[in-house]
Order: sequence, then C-alpha cells, then structure tokens
Amino acid sequence: MKVLSGLTLAATLLIPSFANAHTPLFSCYDMGDGTIECEGGFSNGSSASGVKVFIKDASGAEIKNAALDENSYITISKPDGAYTVTMDAGEGHAVIVKSEDITE
Repeated sequence: MKVLSGLTLAATLLIPSFANAHTPLFSCYDMGDGTIECEGGFSNGSSASGVKVFIKDASGAEIKNAALDENSYITISKPDGAYTVTMDAGEGHAVIVKSEDITE
C-alpha cells in the first residue's frame, strides 16, 4: 500500500510540471520591401514578448540582436547573403530559421 501511495504522490507532483511544458514557435517572412518580419510564441499560448532574437551571417558573426516587441514580433532589415534568425528563450528553447527558409 505504501508503494502505491508513493507512486500516487510522485505522479501528483510531476503532472503540474508537464502541464507547464511549452514548445517555442518562431516564423519569419520576407515582406518584399527589404525587411523580414518574425513572430514568436509558445505552444501553450503564452507570449514571447521580450525574448531575445539574434541575426547572424553565414560565418556565424552576429549582425544584430534585439528582442521581440510587446506583441511578440520583430521587423528587421533583410541582410545581404545567407543568414540565420534565432529566437532564444533559454536552454532548450531556441529556434533557428535559415534565410533560405524565409519566403514572401
């Protein structure tokens, strides 16, 4: 009986941590006017406002870093050549979008 009670207690303690789990979501679009617009968020519906965004060139050199605005968007000038845009919401919560995957 004590084993069953221990398992029930363990399950009760773990369920809230699974319920709070969320996956980062991040999409970028070429606006056709020399800018790229990106939107971030999380699978549980929470905002990504303030989350850091890094733009790097093909060699990995940082071109720009900024944060998503209060609506979880960022608009940047489209870099020349190949680049990546990364939303970094912390360990295990980074999403990288390559320039070749960004379409109008």
